[in-house]
Amino acid sequence: MDALVQVDSWPVENAAVAVLVRDASGRVTVRGSVGAMDRSFRLASVSKLLAAYAVLIGVEEGALGLGDPAGPPGSTVAHLLAHASGLGFSGTRTVTRPGTRRVYSNTGIEVLGETLERASGIAFGEYLAEAVFGPLGMTASELRGSPAYGVSSTLSDLVVFAGELLAPRLLAPPTFAAATSVAFPGLAGVLPGFGVRDPNDWGLGFEIRGGKQPHWTGGANSSGTFGHFGRSGTFLWVDPALNAACACLTDREFGSWAVDAWPTLSDDVVAALGAGAAAGAGAEEPVARPL
Repeated sequence: MDALVQVDSWPVENAAVAVLVRDASGRVTVRGSVGAMDRSFRLASVSKLLAAYAVLIGVEEGALGLGDPAGPPGSTVAHLLAHASGLGFSGTRTVTRPGTRRVYSNTGIEVLGETLERASGIAFGEYLAEAVFGPLGMTASELRGSPAYGVSSTLSDLVVFAGELLAPRLLAPPTFAAATSVAFPGLAGVLPGFGVRDPNDWGLGFEIRGGKQPHWTGGANSSGTFGHFGRSGTFLWVDPALNAACACLTDREFGSWAVDAWPTLSDDVVAALGAGAAAGAGAEEPVARPL
């Protein structure tokens, strides 16, 4: 995929990027990649996607419910997943009433981890490994510290998780649909790195692109695009309109370079996928592990 050539010119020491597509039969393949597949990177806030997935599996297993009280008074598991609990970015201070504003919160994800631990009797890191990493074969992924930002992983593993998001096996369709649709619609809030967005759409752990502009994805990405970016210079988006995903790992912290580079890459990927579909061709590689 020629769109990925530009990654070599990014002002980063190490980068690894892959683009995946799902065909009409549900088969997921890697359309193109650059960089080392097995180099470990800090995911930073992309960790939240993996943590949310573990919590949602816990919901399906009956360990807890989306409507269960968790966090500040009036808040639920769903509020915490959707950054609508009222907890601040860090610390234990509550800055607003639950369900009234989208307040991006590392603490909220950490409280979720503690809530699942109490409900299941299993340490969150162990639950994440058993519920997500193990079934998907993400052997190079590990949580060290906060579930909000503490996962380290490789492009090879992130490709497998992206494949899961394109063709879910670990979550039932209704749960996955709820996770990747707007929860508590209409809430305004700050999108880290980009300022106030009204609305600042979010699902259950997944940021929803909606009409946000500018954004870390491309202007050509559909409004239903969901995913997350991390301060360590990482992102993962899935565009359901394209049946495609893009995973990116770097070792340079998010900044103005990413604000410029990531949307350009995403727009070029979208254009390339559209051109490939029109041509009815394109080199594809099977995902390393079955999805």
